[in-house]
Amino acid sequence: MSMNAEPINAVEMQHITMRFPGVLANDDITFSVRKGEIHALLGENGAGKTTLMNVLYGLYQPGSGEISVNGNPAKIANPNDAISLGIGMIHQHFMLVPPFTVAENVVLGVEPKAYFFMDTERAISDVEEISKRYGLIVDPGAKVQDISVGIEQRVEILKALYRGAEILILDEPTAVLTPQEVEELFKVMKSLKEEGKTIIFITHKLKEPMATCDRITVLRKGRLIGTVHTEKTDVANLARMMVGRDVCLVVEKPPHPSGEAVMQVQNLEAYNDREVKALQGITLELRKGEILGIAGVEGNGQLELAECMTGLRSPRAGKILVHGKDVTHSSARDFINAGVSHIPEDRQKRGLIQDFSLSENLILGSHFKAPFSHGFRMDYEKVDAYASQLAKTFDIRGTGVHSLVKYLSGGNQQKVIVARELGREPEIIIASQPTRGLDVGAIEFIHETLLAMRKKDKAILLISADLDEVCCLSDRIAVIYEGKIVGERDSQKTTEEELGLLMAGGHA
Repeated sequence: MSMNAEPINAVEMQHITMRFPGVLANDDITFSVRKGEIHALLGENGAGKTTLMNVLYGLYQPGSGEISVNGNPAKIANPNDAISLGIGMIHQHFMLVPPFTVAENVVLGVEPKAYFFMDTERAISDVEEISKRYGLIVDPGAKVQDISVGIEQRVEILKALYRGAEILILDEPTAVLTPQEVEELFKVMKSLKEEGKTIIFITHKLKEPMATCDRITVLRKGRLIGTVHTEKTDVANLARMMVGRDVCLVVEKPPHPSGEAVMQVQNLEAYNDREVKALQGITLELRKGEILGIAGVEGNGQLELAECMTGLRSPRAGKILVHGKDVTHSSARDFINAGVSHIPEDRQKRGLIQDFSLSENLILGSHFKAPFSHGFRMDYEKVDAYASQLAKTFDIRGTGVHSLVKYLSGGNQQKVIVARELGREPEIIIASQPTRGLDVGAIEFIHETLLAMRKKDKAILLISADLDEVCCLSDRIAVIYEGKIVGERDSQKTTEEELGLLMAGGHA
């Protein structure tokens, strides 16, 4: 290739439009990825990133548009077509069979055969060979159910490489990894690039593409905003492209003295919905004017802890005290009456009634009390006045207090929950994944709101899968691993590396 020749595009997507009922997910997007580059597809949840890549992988058929792979027009009717073109996709939720071994998962569907049966020895040697070649070290004989999430991700990448993938799509690949596992993944991505592979990296995090990618394409609300070279941009510019305005990316957290303990959890044990022990003797306390962050890889007992601390799940052993009073087996209503508010991790399942209006959702939990209710009669004038005031204070944007919550955006739905829970002026706030899936503008608002509650001497438990968020907002950080608190650190005196070791079950 001559010095002036254009780089070859591994992928070109021209004028892709993808509609779902009531949603224009991809609006006339034209997007290209050069051969041998790591290219980020950046945008918030709902921006259309995964939809666009599902079109490339053959999971969706677009309403209009054309695709070329390595300069040749391509008709991708299903994932088999994509695989035959050298495209592999590692989904956010892994597609592995837990009781099968690593080798069995890697070769599943394209097994080497000895007569009519799978050639197990060859499968193992094939996996060993490919794992060494790409620096993706795994134990081919280990069962997937016994390996860490980080290793599971390696198995997914090996699956794609085993099928001859030259173009790899990684969908939110860091969402369930510890900081150390993220570093390992970035090393793997760079070594794959050196091998000539092309990588499309879907993310909503701003720092990661700056650290790993050659170019970054930003989507917002289904539209292409632009493509930038990493060395010619910065995090503030990316945030502006994602949201459409300037965003304060640094959390200003002035020092604030903590007060007395208002909620105590003592030796708490609880089981999950599958009757597996999820909490194994948790002890912690929430203090006035302080944010206690819970750091951990998802699935280590965070959900069960939040539910026990809000009356949604009854523990098998241990105690929960609020202002010294035992509330261990109290109802969710009793917890609310005791001054505990809950921002749940799943806003649609636990936080809202989708077919209720904005005003009805804003009084849930207080709907049976004055001034909203008098006996069996609701005072809708008072309800609407209260809802209008909250909507104004918390900047909830909709078509009025009578509009159904299901028609609000994800960010506005989250603001409804935050407004309701904090509008009660609680003493204690259990905030579980409060900014999940929100754009950076909504995240900025939620962070400011939680810090304002801290300033008012409220006690806050912050459970988040985003380690940056935990480190920025928390005064103290407790790390949860396999249902146990394995360490507690002062947020000013710890590092992400130290927390990451604890999150993986190691010692720091």
